[in-house]
Amino acid sequence: MIPIQLNPSWNLITRTILPVISQPGLAPGDDRTNGLGDTQFTTFLSPAATQGLIWGVGPIAQLPTNTSDALGNDRWGLGPSAVALRITGPWVVGALVNNVWSVGSSGGSPSYNNFLLQPFVNYNLPDGLYLSSAPIITADWLADSADRWTVPIGGGVGKIVRFGRLPVNIQAEGFYNVLTPELGPDWTLRLQVQLLFPK
Repeated sequence: MIPIQLNPSWNLITRTILPVISQPGLAPGDDRTNGLGDTQFTTFLSPAATQGLIWGVGPIAQLPTNTSDALGNDRWGLGPSAVALRITGPWVVGALVNNVWSVGSSGGSPSYNNFLLQPFVNYNLPDGLYLSSAPIITADWLADSADRWTVPIGGGVGKIVRFGRLPVNIQAEGFYNVLTPELGPDWTLRLQVQLLFPK
């Protein structure tokens, strides 16, 4: 996340996600697919002076950077996004939400209309260590109702470390999907490395 001060009252915060994916075969005998997924770039307009609730709103863009058709879609995407959080002592509680619609056309890639809700709870421990649960709940609005939702539960641990003056957030979380499409995974392991650029 990179904050940019627009004026004394407002900040622009950018968030870029480039997923590295290892996906098992979808049918017996299929090989595992490894590579890059589609990049998501979000900008949040956020008040510079916040007391209690911290929030931001802005657009999200999806860029077709996937290295395999199994890992993404060749259409671009656009939509709205919002985030809100509150810090109370060692607790950080909030949620991120967005919806991305495909735009344009691209060969055989289907159109999409995807919803994402990511509630998050962190409990901060000494020395940059923290406990976390940040499940990514998704809905494919174009799918049949039985295959629409993915709802995981779980959590993990993370730590803020420094490489020189640059803080880096390293996190590992595991989730069991209590609701998933017919061909969706039962379990997900998420390893995250996040570069932080504080003001």
